Amino acid sequence: MEVDQYLPALQRVNARFADVVSEAVLAHGWRAAVPGCPGWTLADLAWHLAEVQHFWAWVVRTRAQDPSTYVEPRRRTDDELIGYVLAQSAELETVLAGADPAERVWTWAPRQDVAFVLRRQAHEATVHTVDAEQVIGDVRPIPAELGLDGLDEWLEVMVPGALPGGAPEGAHPVVFHAVDADAERTLFPGSRPFPIATLTGTAGDLLLAAWRRVPLEVVTVDGDGLQAAAMIGLVELD
Repeated sequence: MEVDQYLPALQRVNARFADVVSEAVLAHGWRAAVPGCPGWTLADLAWHLAEVQHFWAWVVRTRAQDPSTYVEPRRRTDDELIGYVLAQSAELETVLAGADPAERVWTWAPRQDVAFVLRRQAHEATVHTVDAEQVIGDVRPIPAELGLDGLDEWLEVMVPGALPGGAPEGAHPVVFHAVDADAERTLFPGSRPFPIATLTGTAGDLLLAAWRRVPLEVVTVDGDGLQAAAMIGLVELD
């Protein structure tokens, strides 16, 4: 994806997230469990995304070079959550729209610019929207381009962040074949001569499998599925 595509993608998934959370609250209440985030309730999920967006809006708005002066927001009550989610999404979208993607800001990754925030927040909201959709049983397909870019981000940013020393001993390559994007990507390339498995599916389903939001049964597995799941499990993310 090009950098100018991230903000429209974020706007779409933010709107979908708010709609789905509102529907889920009416159907199941704020205490509903979130399948993709074990131990979380729907209220926890809504607060998490709102808090994340509050933080990154602050980073971009202030052009922060250090997060140490950030003041965490007060946890909102259930009655306030939907309004707070909408407000934080709108604020993040506004500050990102007014910033040059090349401007330097603090991030937790080697890349330190607004473009990183744009990409990360588009994919953060995408995955958490699926978390909310799973609560109501209405998971919509992730567009191929967005799904493939999310998989690229997971491989390029999240995997090195979780495993700064590179592929651990005993790692095997796992190939991701995105049929709707006509593309292949590999986890732990070069760690062994041949992959332990090839996972074939839509880019969105492969992204969700990488983030452990869906089981590998959702995609087609050619090879050792248990070992493929174990390789993905090596990428431990907070």
